[in-house]
Amino acid sequence: MSRPDMDIEAHRDLKLLEAVEEDSRVTQRTLATKLGIALGLTNIYLKRLVRKGCIKCVNVQPNRISYLITPRGIAEKARLTYEFMDYSLHLYGEVRQHLRGVLQECAAAHRRVAIYGLGEAAELAYLSLKECGLEPVAIFDGDSGREVFLGMPVRPIAAHGDIAFDLLIIANFDRSGDHFDALVRDGIPAEKLFPLRRDLLPRRTA
Repeated sequence: MSRPDMDIEAHRDLKLLEAVEEDSRVTQRTLATKLGIALGLTNIYLKRLVRKGCIKCVNVQPNRISYLITPRGIAEKARLTYEFMDYSLHLYGEVRQHLRGVLQECAAAHRRVAIYGLGEAAELAYLSLKECGLEPVAIFDGDSGREVFLGMPVRPIAAHGDIAFDLLIIANFDRSGDHFDALVRDGIPAEKLFPLRRDLLPRRTA
């Protein structure tokens, strides 16, 4: 039985606690940017952590609030960190198994595989390709500004028509499917897209 995903709120709590512990003067706007959520929602999360006794608000100036992580907050961060690591290890193992089967078929059929995305998920996809005796024909990304990744040039996804590939691995762990939809809008056939997350595969035939 697959382990359920780490709760989104729990993951955001962890990110907030990490940010506050790192810098007590961090602003709500900065926190909102780090979490990728609205400012109002960030305020709600902070207030909830204050009510739980994980964070304490301190008025250092009339118009300035500092956030201090409490002993209870430190303990909660440790618990959430363990939970996140446990979830991540499970997810990585599941993804590698999921990917290996498809890549073995690609190797046998001499299919050309490209990667979309940078970061840990892309590194995982790259290692899985190498294990199957494959080399990515290209690495694409959006607007990250990076020029080289894993020794290969990073191409803008708008240039996907310049490179022939049979399969494009969507190298991220996003559950929303937004990247899949965006790539289809960019003109890449859905049947060529392969999301790392198994739960997004049905979208390929939707």
